[in-house]
Amino acid sequence: MLPDDFMELVRGYQPSRILLSAIELDLFSAIAKAGDQASAERIAASLGSDGRGTELLLNALVALSLLTKRNGVFANGPVASRFLVAGARDDARESLKHNLSLWTTWSTLTERVKTGRLAAFREMSKREDDWTVPFIAAMHRNAATRAPLVVSAIGGEGVGRLLDIGGGSGAYSIAFAQQNPTLSADIFDLATVVPIALQHIAQAGLSGRVHTRIGDLRTDDFGTGYDLVLLSAICHMLGPEENQDLLRRAFRALVPGGRVAIQDHIMNDDGTAPRAGALFAINMLVGTEHGSTFSETQYASWLSAAGFQGVRRVPLPGPNGLIMGSKA
Repeated sequence: MLPDDFMELVRGYQPSRILLSAIELDLFSAIAKAGDQASAERIAASLGSDGRGTELLLNALVALSLLTKRNGVFANGPVASRFLVAGARDDARESLKHNLSLWTTWSTLTERVKTGRLAAFREMSKREDDWTVPFIAAMHRNAATRAPLVVSAIGGEGVGRLLDIGGGSGAYSIAFAQQNPTLSADIFDLATVVPIALQHIAQAGLSGRVHTRIGDLRTDDFGTGYDLVLLSAICHMLGPEENQDLLRRAFRALVPGGRVAIQDHIMNDDGTAPRAGALFAINMLVGTEHGSTFSETQYASWLSAAGFQGVRRVPLPGPNGLIMGSKA
């Protein structure tokens, strides 16, 4: 007999696919709307879905403890009510939809490993809203939670100008601006992303101090005069040579005494731990041309080669670490 825990690993795709299909159908919102009339038949009618398939999906979600069922009536459990229903305070549906894109790219892993080629690749700037909006939503949800920790670890005091390269939704720039009332920030990102950042900046009431710049972080000049350059969840998208070039341009953007801060997965020298980083390297393998997760040794080498001094690692809770360097 194969061990049960091993077979759970093999079949790990099953609960994932059940949940993702339910999110894609917006099934949990339909249940909340139906209230005490949430039978399988009524839910199927409201979704315009097949009755038999809908009932089996609902039953499976009960088995996964996301729903309850009593006398043929379904109800959302605590997690579903909090995160998966339209209008809920912690509604995470949009951010979780990014996993629908990942489902497709991860299915190409065998071909990627076998041939070394991406099965289907689109430049970030060429991706449509059905990919970009959930992706940025997912990044924003994570960043908004971590931003206060990162700002505290880096320290925003004395920072007049911040350059947030690949800043996405602007969560980190907003957090720095909230911590330091004299700081101004530039979020540097693609034309497809900047409109999303502008919405978050406006909601935070920081349009006067947090600005956006459109560009390609892989090739464009970043300008000059910055006290702090932030690279959060960026380096894993690039290969070693690309990261070395990125850090050289970041160095030129800083004033003397300025700092660079890199937040990302930081691996051991074997590339096997932490576990989250090793798995994320596969995400980069199937989703990017050269991206991966890198070790502290690699980051320190790139930073030193770019001219940074005083390179050090700063501990952070969670799966990502922080590496910093300064310009003399």
